[in-house]
Amino acid sequence: MTQAYPNLFEPLDLGFTTLKNRVLMGSMHTGLEEEKQGFDKLAVFYAQRAKGGVGLIVTGGISPNIRGRLSPVGCQLSKPWHVAKHQKITSAVHEAGGKICMQILHAGRYGYHPLNVAPSAIKAPISPFKPSAMSHRQIVKTIKHYARAAKLAKKAGYDGVEIMGSEGYLINQFICSRTNKRTDQWGGSFENRSRFPKEIVKAVREAVGEDFIIIYRLSMLDLVEGGNTQEEVVELGQAVEKCGATIINTGIGWHEARVPTIVTSVPRAAFRWITAELKKSLSVPVVATNRINTPEVAEDILAKQEADMVSMARPLLADPDFVAKAEADKADRINTCIACNQACLDHVFENKRATCLVNPLAAYETELVMNPVVKKKRVGIIGAGPAGLSAACFAAERGHEVHLFDKATEIGGQFNYAKQVPGKEEFYETIRYFKNRLEDAGVILHLGQEQNKESITQFGFDDVVVATGVSPRALEIEGADLPHVYGYLDVLRDHKPVGKRVAVIGAGGIGFDVSEYLTTTVSPTLDAEQWHAIWGIDKSYEHRGALLEQPLAEPNPRQITLMQRKTSKVGGGLGKTSGWVHRNTLRHKGVKMLAGVTYERIVPEGIEISIDGNKQLIEVDNIVVCAGQLPLRELEAPLREAGVSVHRIGGADVAAELDAKRAIRQGAELAAML
Repeated sequence: MTQAYPNLFEPLDLGFTTLKNRVLMGSMHTGLEEEKQGFDKLAVFYAQRAKGGVGLIVTGGISPNIRGRLSPVGCQLSKPWHVAKHQKITSAVHEAGGKICMQILHAGRYGYHPLNVAPSAIKAPISPFKPSAMSHRQIVKTIKHYARAAKLAKKAGYDGVEIMGSEGYLINQFICSRTNKRTDQWGGSFENRSRFPKEIVKAVREAVGEDFIIIYRLSMLDLVEGGNTQEEVVELGQAVEKCGATIINTGIGWHEARVPTIVTSVPRAAFRWITAELKKSLSVPVVATNRINTPEVAEDILAKQEADMVSMARPLLADPDFVAKAEADKADRINTCIACNQACLDHVFENKRATCLVNPLAAYETELVMNPVVKKKRVGIIGAGPAGLSAACFAAERGHEVHLFDKATEIGGQFNYAKQVPGKEEFYETIRYFKNRLEDAGVILHLGQEQNKESITQFGFDDVVVATGVSPRALEIEGADLPHVYGYLDVLRDHKPVGKRVAVIGAGGIGFDVSEYLTTTVSPTLDAEQWHAIWGIDKSYEHRGALLEQPLAEPNPRQITLMQRKTSKVGGGLGKTSGWVHRNTLRHKGVKMLAGVTYERIVPEGIEISIDGNKQLIEVDNIVVCAGQLPLRELEAPLREAGVSVHRIGGADVAAELDAKRAIRQGAELAAML
């Protein structure tokens, strides 16, 4: 059989070892590193990805010493007795046929604790703790600590290490003048600022010998003011190669950068161009990264020789068998990462365990287990939204006979509205995945039919799952029934004509989605050149940090006023790693955001509101209500009264805000229990 992705599955010869394909599982902290018995769970987590065919895995960041920890209880590798728990991971991965490297990460001023250090005593905007400036002696000791961690990693059975030199962590802080104000041999000129990473790579190579992978994560685009120039990035890449790096991995943007690099609105492989440019100046293999989530995109990058490998982290959270499915030419069965960040990065920043919205089993492989059923049941699931789809697939895969009902003629529920929002086109992939998975699992579909007690009870189900979702909450003020007042479904589902001036009531996720939908003519996510210009990324790299002085003003066909009753920051309830992107996107378009609003009444001219007792009329053509939802569970009581065993999940259970993460997880948890 002809291989669908020949470049992706071409082995990579590193001289002393060979990688079986060109897929690198990028580093991602899960939180298991710090949990009790977390390394036992990590061993299963990584082994499953190795079994799924990944060429090389990189762990989450492990500190070389106590000051480099990300948090007060952050994981470090610095003592001989730390080795045993890491051996659990390496043994499991090797038994599964994989290779794995440990990432060495020193947080520097990003450390969320009072012991953090940096080249200069400059506080980071994302940590409340001001770092201490490192002494010359501390710098020399830290270099030795990197080498010690690498030597212990080799003893633990790792195939290599990745030295984290990007994303604004300690090494990056030394390299950039924005955070390095030193006047000694470790600061000033670029030669001095880059001495720290070069000495680290040399020390690590000396400690581990020649037959050990050293990946260096190079910050190719800092995307912050005072970042490095392209010439400096090339110079450092060539230098660390000479010092002993086996592979150069791509790093994009500091964590404090005001340019999105990984959220779903970032175009696929948006930064492949800089890896391709750097590759021209390097002789060791180079890895492309960020928003590569399909084998087609990965293959295209490799076929065009823009990189030698591709890095994917979250896509392998979403589907541990991504590589195996691609190799078997079953890409349409891949559970595609939608880059929502809601269950992975948002969890990490909240000190929760990372998992995945579309794959709730990720990092819960030993706890949320789908064992084959002992006694087969007939299960009816009402509602083919995220909760119902999750429950149906998992229950059928366990061995139950599952019937899935929905009054709509297509599956997906609220995802069918979300996919229309500019920047959320990835939701099409989730619906495609579930459609194929339902078919493979043998779920019996009943679409386009509204159900009642009689129609459901006639099947004689052992269990019935109510996953009927939500209905929009109506606005209860004078004038709410006027014809220019719409609900969000009128806009996203029914595509009713909307005027040039619009008031959006409710600034939760739906309010932001509707505002983006109404202010966008062509989605920048589908036009990478436009997206780069809008976010001020200098692809010519004529400015430090690759930032344009003036971003492109995105055309906005409407004047939008987005309002909320809460007095807190508008959009404050959005995800930590993506909310700022949504807020900035609307600000770029001139959307007016009002908090602490009391809605007085709606009149033909618009809506009368008051803020701090001051009344005003917002003159608009249309008002779109996004003021929450109510659970749809009318069928539950009649079914219970008929003696049916009923379970409630998703929006039908809790409808405070649309929450696909909770819905899909509830579906999985219920299916595991049935």
